[in-house]
Amino acid sequence: NIDEIIIAAPENGHREIVRIISYCERGRVSIKVFPDIFQFITSQEGIDDLGGLPLLAVRDYAMRGYLLIFKRLIDFLGAAVGIILLSPLMLLVAVAIKLESPGPVFFVQERMGLDAKPFLMLKFRSMRSDAEKHGPGWTVDSDPRQTRLGSFMRYIKVDELPQLINVLLGEMSLVGPRPEQAYYVNQFRESVPRYMERHREKGGMTGWAQLHGLQGDTSIAERTKYDLWYSENWSVWLDIKIIVRTLWKIIEPTRGPRFSPPPDVPQTSSDSSSNSSEKI
Repeated sequence: NIDEIIIAAPENGHREIVRIISYCERGRVSIKVFPDIFQFITSQEGIDDLGGLPLLAVRDYAMRGYLLIFKRLIDFLGAAVGIILLSPLMLLVAVAIKLESPGPVFFVQERMGLDAKPFLMLKFRSMRSDAEKHGPGWTVDSDPRQTRLGSFMRYIKVDELPQLINVLLGEMSLVGPRPEQAYYVNQFRESVPRYMERHREKGGMTGWAQLHGLQGDTSIAERTKYDLWYSENWSVWLDIKIIVRTLWKIIEPTRGPRFSPPPDVPQTSSDSSSNSSEKI
């Protein structure tokens, strides 16, 4: 039940400070450091005052307290309305899947959600029922494991609609980092800096990274940067923008270039050193 940690360490305690920060990144904990050179620091954004002493904010999160409750309320109402309005389409898709190929209607897979806890994520099955008989693999465009209907569903994102149930149950959010399988999380947590910080939020049906084309065969390191930017700059308005832009990308007649971030958000360059992608 810790909300905030203040570190006042000697100048030679750098290694210990790094260890503490790395440990606290596992949870939603604000971290502030008392600098040795406080007399040279002026008051500015990101610096708090504690009895006349400046505290540098190392980590802070936009979604805390009542804002988490508000976001959950938006998710619940949005998912409930979405399921009601889209239920005829979802029923039609389910029938089409059964008619086209043998196998279940839904593809159920364990993913890592909030605080890296596993949950079962739902999708409409877009591949042959034996697609993973040789183990997990990355999904790419023109994947030979996809059915013809599945390829079309993935193109217009209809296969993601069952995740509204995950949102309704509180396992996912409408907007957030895309959840990964435990197999890949265990790989990325060692190779991608700050990767596990993505799990301080619920996984989302869409996200800031996906809006900018970072999905499929794209850099996990780059995707993580966008996910963390979203977490640290979250607002209701940002969620609305992401949802609206995601819907617009789906109804576009052709796949145009990816959206560019607003002028106040710096665009990071692609990290070619990490060419991992999301398992869909």
